[in-house]
Amino acid sequence: MKYDLIVIGAGPAGEKGAAQAAYYGKRVCVVDPSPRPGGIAVSTGGIPTKSVREGAIYLSGLGQRASSLPSASGQDLWRLLMARKFEISELMTVAVERNLERHGVERIQGRARFVSPRQVEVEKVEGGLEVLEADVVLLASGSKPHHPANIPMDDPDVCDSENILEIERVPQSLLVIGSGAAGCEYASIFAALGTRVTIVGGSHLLPALDAEMAEVLAECFKAMGIRVIPGASVAEVRRVSGALEARLADGRTLQADKILVAAGRRPQVESLGLSKIGVEFDSGGWVQVDGRYATGAAGVFAAGDVIGPPGLSAVSMEQARVAICHAFGFEFKSEVDHFRPSYIFSIPEVAWVGLTEEQVRTGGIDYEVGRCSFGTNAKARISGFPDGLVKLVFRVSDKVLLGVHIVGELASELIHIGQFVIQAGGTIDRFIDATFAVPTRSEAYKYAAYDGLMRLAHRVEPFTN
Repeated sequence: MKYDLIVIGAGPAGEKGAAQAAYYGKRVCVVDPSPRPGGIAVSTGGIPTKSVREGAIYLSGLGQRASSLPSASGQDLWRLLMARKFEISELMTVAVERNLERHGVERIQGRARFVSPRQVEVEKVEGGLEVLEADVVLLASGSKPHHPANIPMDDPDVCDSENILEIERVPQSLLVIGSGAAGCEYASIFAALGTRVTIVGGSHLLPALDAEMAEVLAECFKAMGIRVIPGASVAEVRRVSGALEARLADGRTLQADKILVAAGRRPQVESLGLSKIGVEFDSGGWVQVDGRYATGAAGVFAAGDVIGPPGLSAVSMEQARVAICHAFGFEFKSEVDHFRPSYIFSIPEVAWVGLTEEQVRTGGIDYEVGRCSFGTNAKARISGFPDGLVKLVFRVSDKVLLGVHIVGELASELIHIGQFVIQAGGTIDRFIDATFAVPTRSEAYKYAAYDGLMRLAHRVEPFTN
């Protein structure tokens, strides 16, 4: 079978890359072993996790209570959440299927293996082999959870970030190994449901986050009853008198009903035959690409988690669109946004864009910050979720905005206001001049800017001879 484009993987990157090429009239085929498209973003990770998060907030009574939702506890509550998760997951999976169908993209269920850079052999799930040929191949096979060798992942009470939602009931206690995005999201979700949660690992929560904001998030977690043990590593997990126990490197032991291993991810590249066609990998095992998202194999491009480190679905989508535009010479999009935000759907949410305070300081830039606590924000108080703050990092000489960091509900929505100002090279005066609706969380930008101006006015000029 001859195509213009073969896409390996039907996750966010695969779907958007396929649709981009098909939109311009290319004949496209997507190969994936799963019976339905969408990847973990709609099946076990992204959308399902966020659905459970929202349900946990409402059903547990945190924040605004949803009067339309029934009260529940224990196993009944978990059943409600799983039913809601399934409903949303199904809706979003159907949306992906319809998008591919609307663009005329063909789908083959099977496992792909490169015969040459432009030939792919597919072992179909229904049986038989088929060889596909294309001018361009987009590798978007994604990633999977990393399973440390010292942790018995075959224990029924040890889960990873993809199968944790398959448990039958809310555990009384949960040990989360890993303080990254998945660890923080699930830790706060289960804490909202009444689980005693402990997080171990990492120098602080969300290692890429501004250090001050990581402390703010830690305080929010503490208020929810989450115990955070930074800088700790797990040496061993075993059964002791039938109980699940983790021994830390410093000798301490922790027991829990369930253990969630959220220790990063690794690329799904096994059996693809990438090395023999000239695809190269970095020291972490991720596929290496250039600025066009082209690999070392002629005609083979890659996008999404497979080029690592694993990022956000939105970024994966944009990478795939850019890759396809370069592959076929489309002028629609030539690069991925340089000021793209990061966001974590923990309780409360976390989002940031631009430089952290540590990065600005290391760069030798004379800077100042402005802050506004949601505790002083009327809308946050009304909603019952006043935790967190907005932090602006800006250059002293011209007040140009360098970074925005938010901990608080709707942070993933609010961050785009700061993103657009940074993209335009704007100053914190943009927030001063703007009129924000009252009461809204977004007006925290204005008061963070006022705080920054006040700090600027009270700065002591350095002594010079």
